[in-house]
Amino acid sequence: MSTKTMSELREQVVERATMDEEFRARLLAEPKAAIEEELGVKIPDGFTVEVHGDVEDTSHLVLPPPTTLGEGELGQVAGGHHDNELTARELFWS
Repeated sequence: MSTKTMSELREQVVERATMDEEFRARLLAEPKAAIEEELGVKIPDGFTVEVHGDVEDTSHLVLPPPTTLGEGELGQVAGGHHDNELTARELFWS
């Protein structure tokens, strides 16, 4: 996986969507596939990604999930997580 931080990876996706209308359209239509392709990662099955585009009269505020770790995340913290399959928290809230 890249040595970029998750914040830098999110920024990369947003920047590409800003500069590339085709990518923006795909990101809105098929967010998981577009992100996986752009970043070279696998987003776990069962995890949903929603992308919303702000428009002139509408903006979106996204709140982070509660800080409590689930059993799967606790296992990753305890056992380490080194492959290119990102958890939701790693990709979107790190």
